[in-house]
Amino acid sequence: MGKGKADTDDGQTGTARVYMNIPQREVMATGARDTVVVGGRGIGKGLIHAAWNLRNMQRMPGSATGIVCANYKRGLANTLPSMLTHWERWGFRRGTHWIIGNKPPASWPRPVIEPQGWDNVLSLYNGSIAYVISQDRTGTSNSLTLDALDMDEAKYLDFEQLKDETLPANRGNRDRFGRHYFHHGMLITSDMPVTKRGSWFLDYKSKCDPRRVDLIQAAVAEFWERRRKIEEAVAAGREVKDYLRRDLRLLYTNLCRLRAATLFYKEYASVWNIEVLGEKWLRDMRRDLPPLTFQTSIMCQRIGIAKDGFYSSMTEGHKYEAANFTYLDSLEFKFDKIKEPCSLADADVDTDRPLCLAFDYNANINWCVVGQPHGKELRVLRSFWVKYDRKLPELVEDVTRYYRHHRCKVAVFYYDATAVGNNYAVNDDDFHTVISRELRRRGWMVVETYIGAPMNHMLKHLLINRMFAGKAHLTPRFNTEGNEDLLLSVQTAGIYNGKKDKRGEKLAETEEDRLEHRTDGSDAFDTLCIGCEKFPTLPGGPSVTSDFGG
Repeated sequence: MGKGKADTDDGQTGTARVYMNIPQREVMATGARDTVVVGGRGIGKGLIHAAWNLRNMQRMPGSATGIVCANYKRGLANTLPSMLTHWERWGFRRGTHWIIGNKPPASWPRPVIEPQGWDNVLSLYNGSIAYVISQDRTGTSNSLTLDALDMDEAKYLDFEQLKDETLPANRGNRDRFGRHYFHHGMLITSDMPVTKRGSWFLDYKSKCDPRRVDLIQAAVAEFWERRRKIEEAVAAGREVKDYLRRDLRLLYTNLCRLRAATLFYKEYASVWNIEVLGEKWLRDMRRDLPPLTFQTSIMCQRIGIAKDGFYSSMTEGHKYEAANFTYLDSLEFKFDKIKEPCSLADADVDTDRPLCLAFDYNANINWCVVGQPHGKELRVLRSFWVKYDRKLPELVEDVTRYYRHHRCKVAVFYYDATAVGNNYAVNDDDFHTVISRELRRRGWMVVETYIGAPMNHMLKHLLINRMFAGKAHLTPRFNTEGNEDLLLSVQTAGIYNGKKDKRGEKLAETEEDRLEHRTDGSDAFDTLCIGCEKFPTLPGGPSVTSDFGG
């Protein structure tokens, strides 16, 4: 894939030698107009997006692609850097061959349909553009005319919004680009979803005809074999009959017709890229990730959600996303500025009111769940955990570092009897003392709120499910981007003998039973719910900055 060089005439991207693993080669060689890849972490989805978009944008000068992200923050931090890193590696330089967020130089060709603004536009040197479409900005794809759609991390996309706003925009320009088999194509990639809402793209499996895919792949192999023989004959000085070249062109024409009418769907576990990732990485992922995360994000296995668990009233409606567009826009696509995450990127946190903190304490894993009541909602903003050698001081450090820009440095610390008189047996300070001291040491005022003995499991089950059902003062809602592991803990918590099933908490950690998957995280969430619902330290009323002088 030479610097600034167009694709070869056989439809394969590039001229320089670029290593591709088996899934990458299969996807790009098959070249179906529509491609759905469900792949584990490390499978190389970023390279697929980079090659797919570069092929489309080079072969269709002046075209417009829609790069769809669930939210602006995720696109800025994950999707775009992953793709553009490959472009840079292949010799396509920012400012020389592509720019983003600014109007391209006057010397560059114009796109077929010039955008009204360039703030969220990626421009290529030949006039092709790509719109960064974020679903948390309503209407960002309205009135667009697109020639291709690129959707990464599809499990986070809202299909109803996609269907209403974005899919209809993949239209038009057939007079210019209709001869290309990939015109109006879609690339959809994700790891395996764990929710019904995030599983919309799995339905494409039933729309994929494996026999047609096999036929395409056989035709690709035949095309390259015939081309190799012709090239060898030319190199040896032998005459190549006209009919051989004619047959090769006819084979490629028929291949393109097949591709134009084909949807390719495939699921790849991370082990498909074992040559690059290495066995140690897979072992580490199995060791370090929660079981559900490993099974879905690494092994690409379909996993259901417990519907008869401890939090039976919880639904997909109790999740939300929130990005601070003002802050993200101020980054001007300078990706290094978002490497150290902080709460400035979150739109759901009220920086002028206290944070409510609840913890769970264990010798091997400790959790902190951060929330804020907001009207009738209890917003679960973010959750943190530390393992093994990292203890409560490190956990508090993680929390305060993330919220270092919070203006009202007041923490309402909810704790029950398990935090009093208990410690790690290394000193006389109990858990609640350590947490309060560490928060104050980092400049936070602490409102210690004792909620008594741990609530009976049955009463807790009834209370929190009443909250989820909207029958209490507060209804919990989770920021999905900040609570990935907590959601797994909550969604998979079961019931045993009328109580939350906590039988596995005291067992030694194994590869099949990771600490992060157990109920410790959900216990910290319970404490937050009980504290905010039953012990509202600051129920509505005036701003806490006046209450506390913060």
